[in-house]
Amino acid sequence: MTVRLDIHGAVAVITIDRPEALNALDVPALRALRAHLAAVRDRDDLRVAVLTGAGTRAFCAGADLKGTRASPATYPEALFRAPEQAADLGLYIRLMDLSDLALHKPLIAAVNGHCLGAGLEIALQCDVRIAAESASFGLPETAVGSIPAVSGLHRLLKAVPAAHAMQMVLTGERIDAAQAMRIGLVSETLASAALLDRALAIAARIAANAPLAVQAVKKLSRQTSHLSEADAQQLTELYWGVLRDTADRIEGRQAFTEKRQPHYTGR
Repeated sequence: MTVRLDIHGAVAVITIDRPEALNALDVPALRALRAHLAAVRDRDDLRVAVLTGAGTRAFCAGADLKGTRASPATYPEALFRAPEQAADLGLYIRLMDLSDLALHKPLIAAVNGHCLGAGLEIALQCDVRIAAESASFGLPETAVGSIPAVSGLHRLLKAVPAAHAMQMVLTGERIDAAQAMRIGLVSETLASAALLDRALAIAARIAANAPLAVQAVKKLSRQTSHLSEADAQQLTELYWGVLRDTADRIEGRQAFTEKRQPHYTGR
């Protein structure tokens, strides 16, 4: 199996398992990844997902260039097709854009080893990124005559200061985990052996919070980043109003009053 799904209580761990290819993504692996993410989205018992790569050499080294070199159709033939059909016609990058899955549950990237090209573009779609001290990051597409095709530049410019983002993309050079930490690309770096445990600890802490509130925060983070303060406030108030009378909000306040841990049900 090219992508594994393991369950740890309310946390799903999704592992790209192609270590012989540095966990590079071909079309079958992309479909498996998307299927697991859709399962996390649709299962009420799962509240957070951790995404990582098998082994210690790579989180994901990008698209599998050997498996995606040839296209059976021209770009115009694939352009107006749905993602699955487009991928069959050579437009495999559609499967790397996870936004159409509408996954509102938090996704944590536990980056172990190389995180390059499409691997970084997928990590940039995660809500939290932590890395092993041996990790490296890069968007090397210009060095092979292409560009980051899954909004990599757009998302990187939102994640780190523009000067760092542009230097990474224009040169195609990699940065190490320490530099990624300095510029804010990741929030933590730690020893490889501790990486997954730390990701699970963060995930468990998130999973202990009210599920609807957590999902609302994720949606707001995506929907308000381009808005004015006034428009962002209007949308924030709407979400606050949606949550105001939920059972979880009532439980959270009651638990605080009674000085106990809340028990959230997602209602």
